[in-house]
Parts: sequence; structure tokens; C-alpha cells
Amino acid sequence: IYFLDPRSSTMMREWWVQVGLLAVPLLVAYLHIPPPQLSPALHSWKSSGKFFTYKGLRIFYQDSVGVVGSPEIVVLLRGFPTSSYDWYKIWEGLTLRFHRVIALDFLGFGFSDKPRPHHYSIFKQASINRRVNLLSHDYGDIVAQELLYRFKQNGSGIFPETHRPLLLQKLLKDGGKLSPILTRLMNFFVFPRGLTPVFGRYTRPSESELWDMWAGIRNNDGNLVIDSLLQYINQRKKFRRRWVGPLASVTIPIHFIYGPLDPVNPYPEFLELYRKTLPRSTVSILDDHISHYPQLEDPMGFLNAYMGFINSF
Repeated sequence: IYFLDPRSSTMMREWWVQVGLLAVPLLVAYLHIPPPQLSPALHSWKSSGKFFTYKGLRIFYQDSVGVVGSPEIVVLLRGFPTSSYDWYKIWEGLTLRFHRVIALDFLGFGFSDKPRPHHYSIFKQASINRRVNLLSHDYGDIVAQELLYRFKQNGSGIFPETHRPLLLQKLLKDGGKLSPILTRLMNFFVFPRGLTPVFGRYTRPSESELWDMWAGIRNNDGNLVIDSLLQYINQRKKFRRRWVGPLASVTIPIHFIYGPLDPVNPYPEFLELYRKTLPRSTVSILDDHISHYPQLEDPMGFLNAYMGFINSF
């Protein structure tokens, strides 16, 4: 038979009180860590950009004048969870082909406003965009699909069934009351563990590049709206017929640039479904070690594939 010394019980309570008194200010300090300073390159990207207002909200965009004499415009739609800066490695190459090169940060991303609470939807993101060449990636693919649907009506993955969201994305989009806690606890040391698996083993971003990505997310407290933005995964399942249907019947040229190591759109399952659904679309398959971010992992291969498509008609 063991007897508990009342003094030890009191000491234990006092110990937990001391731990709590120490932990609370540390937690408060952690939750108020300011966003990282912008690197010179990211600061230059922001300062050279502009803002327009959409329904009272500020949308950041880059708009560069390129080759003289070309009437063509290309609009770049970037992916989750980063920003328009994803396109910086191919930006100059695009300006040598197009009269204007435009990239925007969707609402809730990059340097655009990130209201909360707010119902983020693909429909609203598509309404921000206007006849142009579209070059899209990940989240931007779905916005492009909504634009294609509207084109047909008027005259992060493409297919939800082959899309493989990461564990952290599943937790954030379906976490309920847990999601706001997770978004507040996110930090730079957790962020790379969630993002680098979608890059190839030999093409992962450097630490400075990861800091640039994280700085774009933390701008305007963007980490606090990630769970709301991730509802696009559920929206894609709900509106599959609306967004996949136009791909099969649209008459405008479509080209797909694919990194075969992409874990979000796994090979060969995704590619087989894509070719079956879009038999008229052309496809470029990059080197075996390229994954989900081809414009960052293999900018020259990506740019050559896109220019080959654009110059073919």
C-alpha cells in the first residue's frame, strides 16, 4: 500500500502553476512573431508591382511590357499556397515573346488582401480575371477551368479523383475547430516539411527560396486563412462536372506541361486520365526528376515546352 505525501501533491501543483506562468507568455510571444522581412529580390518584386481594387479589396499584380510589335498577352495563374513570385524564373523569357506578361496574386495569396472571415471560392477568383493566353499552375488550373466553363457558356491538379493532397492539407481543410489552431501554430520550420515533398529530390528550393515563399504567405497574416483557401479541394469535387466537362469539348488549344515525379498528380494514373479526357490536347513530359513545380524546378525546360506550344499556331 502506497501513501501519497500531501506535501508532494502541493509541490506538484505549484510546479504546474510555474510551468503555466512560464508557458503563457512564451505562447503569446510565439503567436505574435512578426512576418519575416522581405528579401531584396522579393521586395523588388513587390515594389515593381501594382494593385487594383476588386469589390473593395486590393489585388496585387505584376504587369511587364515585353516585345514591341506583338499583340499577345499572357496571364499567369499561380498555385497554392505561394504567390505570383513562383513565375520569376521564366518571367524574362516570357517578355521576349509576349507584348505584356501579367501575373496576379489571388485574393488570400501573396501581397493581395487576405480578409477573414471570408468565403474564398474559385468562382470569385475567376471573376477577377478577364481574352488572353493563360498559363496556370496548381490552384490556378482550377481558376482556368472555371474561365473555360464561362468561355463555353458564352460561346493543384485538374481531376479531383487523381488529386493527392498532402496530410497537412487534409488536416487544415477538414480539421473543423482544430484548423484555426493549426494555422496559428504554423511556422517556417513546419512549412518546408509540408512543401518540399512536392519537389523532386534534386530540385528542391534553397533555404532562401523557402523563406521567400513563407514571407509571401505570412504577409497580411496569410497563414491564418490557409484553411479557408483549402476549401477549393472540396469545391473541385462538388463542381467536377462544371470544371472538367469543358476541357473535353473546348476548341481552343490546350497544352499540358507535366513533371512525372509529381506526387499530387501521380504518374501514370493522372496522365492516362488526362489523355483520355482531353484527346486533342498536346502534352510535354519533362525529365524524370521534375515534380509539381516545373516552372521552378526546370525553368528552361518548362519555358521551351510552353514556347514550342505557343509558336506552333
